[in-house]
Amino acid sequence: MSRRRPIRAAAAGAALLVSSLLTVTVAAAQTATIEVDAREAPRLVLHAHLVIPAQPGPLTLLYPQWIPGEHGPTGPLNGVTGLHFKAQGRELEWHRDPVDMFAFRLEVPAGASAVEADLDFLYPVETGNFSAGPGATQDLALISWNNLVLYPQGKPTDQLTYQASLRLPAGWSFATPLPGGHAGSDPVRFDPVSLTTLVDSPVLAGDHLVKVALPTGSGEPHSIDIATDSEAALERPADFAQSYARLPAEALALFGARHYRHYDWLLSLSDHVEHFGLEHHEGSDDRMPEKTLGEEGRRRNLAVLLSHEYVHSWNGKYRRPAGLATPDYSQPMQGELLWVYEGLTQYLGNLLPARAGLITPDDYRDRVALAAARLDHTTGRAWRPLGDTAVAAQILYGSPGSWQSARRGVDFYDEMILVWLEADTLIRQKTAGQRSLDDFCRRFHGGQSGPPKVVPYTRDDVIAALEAVASADWRAFFRDRIDRVEPRAPLGGVEASGWKLVYNDTPNQSLEDQEKQNEEGDWTFSLGLETDKDGRIADVIPGLPAYQAGLSPGMKLLAAGGRKWTKESLDAAVKATQGAKGPLEIVAENGESVLTYRLDYHGGARFPHLERDPSKPDVLAEILKARAGK
Repeated sequence: MSRRRPIRAAAAGAALLVSSLLTVTVAAAQTATIEVDAREAPRLVLHAHLVIPAQPGPLTLLYPQWIPGEHGPTGPLNGVTGLHFKAQGRELEWHRDPVDMFAFRLEVPAGASAVEADLDFLYPVETGNFSAGPGATQDLALISWNNLVLYPQGKPTDQLTYQASLRLPAGWSFATPLPGGHAGSDPVRFDPVSLTTLVDSPVLAGDHLVKVALPTGSGEPHSIDIATDSEAALERPADFAQSYARLPAEALALFGARHYRHYDWLLSLSDHVEHFGLEHHEGSDDRMPEKTLGEEGRRRNLAVLLSHEYVHSWNGKYRRPAGLATPDYSQPMQGELLWVYEGLTQYLGNLLPARAGLITPDDYRDRVALAAARLDHTTGRAWRPLGDTAVAAQILYGSPGSWQSARRGVDFYDEMILVWLEADTLIRQKTAGQRSLDDFCRRFHGGQSGPPKVVPYTRDDVIAALEAVASADWRAFFRDRIDRVEPRAPLGGVEASGWKLVYNDTPNQSLEDQEKQNEEGDWTFSLGLETDKDGRIADVIPGLPAYQAGLSPGMKLLAAGGRKWTKESLDAAVKATQGAKGPLEIVAENGESVLTYRLDYHGGARFPHLERDPSKPDVLAEILKARAGK
């Protein structure tokens, strides 16, 4: 693991990034080239040839390790094979640095002005986080330039210029935020850009690809570029483009400015790629199951995903914590402000689809209720403050799902929905309804519209901007909610907005959507138990009935309530516990043993919801109102 640097050093490096990330024009001798051959992408193989300007003498070439937006040293170095270096037509010896595994050392011979590098990148088949995960199928491929590039040590990536070209399988088309590149040419040649911009501009390619232009009526083009594993998966509601056009309108009404020249959502729909979203200045890499467009529940999840990654163009890409605004991809990132970077984005990423009409107010409230209830059932809160989940994000992203409640995961996402909601209600209370969190977002993330750039910030900057909007002890506000251990979820904002968290036997729509998309069963709020689609226990909640009865992660459920296990049979068995006197019996397999577990539970089905508190005004309804056009 790389050594962490003091925050002052991170901020100094970040200062180098406060420049435009525009296409650059430089002498050809100063420009590195990268030629990528993706014609074997369906076989999960990419080939790259690089020519990197160099001077005679020692040279260290680096493979990207710390990937922006992934918040950790996730560069998929294990996917690189076939590495060769040449200069003046001769093979060069190379040696890996014995400490920094991502550094390759070689000697450039006299008279040489460049080093050629050849490498292959092998997509993983099943495992890997983010862009290091599965990214190609027979019909589509996600090309993340950081998986293929090498760069010389010693200069910030803003000061390195690369020109990329790409060859695709016959009949494939592509989409990317990267400037240049003309459809139909072979290879496709893009404009020279900084290495920062290249890595920030992935390519989505495939033989079932459509670009859906959004009729926003603004000067900046917006499109959702969709590639799928089948032509049928491209079928979408007739109002798809018109509905999503409201999202940029609501974002502009919120922030007051845009920091991109165009925006492309690169949406891949496949059951055989890693599912996630990754933000970029002028687009995002969004990966969902193949049938997403045809199923209402998945379309709701899609709306929130696309909104979340879009908000990052302002919060995360334009305004970025100093500890995450590193000058290159080898400097360790510091994530202590991820509760702003990801947490505020999670709050706004749920809010904007509601304002845009992509999800209903009921959908929004069920999402908030589910997040609040999960957090309130997280026993790791008793020992781990929320802030530590941000600092330790680089290890928590890859942590197992088992014992998640006891450990805590990357809770700065959903917990900050509750905290930023509380901040919004506090601003409204302090200003007699004259100001809101919208005013903070406009002040902090707005400014002048223009091309991408990075403006770093510190915790003090966040507090100062909030104090300029509403006078309150914001330092204490965040200290209590971020830095201190708090065993219960912070529900102050829910309650101040005129609602309260309750549990009843009415299913939570957001929970149902998640269960269907992830093919899982979730009885967290009754038995304290989650399973995968085959009945294998993914997690149990310490202190709740499943845990107390002796069940644990890794066991496989065989029967429930006297019937062979299925999700439906356990649902029925849980429902039947309401008012029952005896225990709920579950038969489970633990290795070679088969045992019966008796759960002392009598509460029936139990799901979280937000319920109106008639004694308070409905502030949440005001927060959810559309802003565009007003």
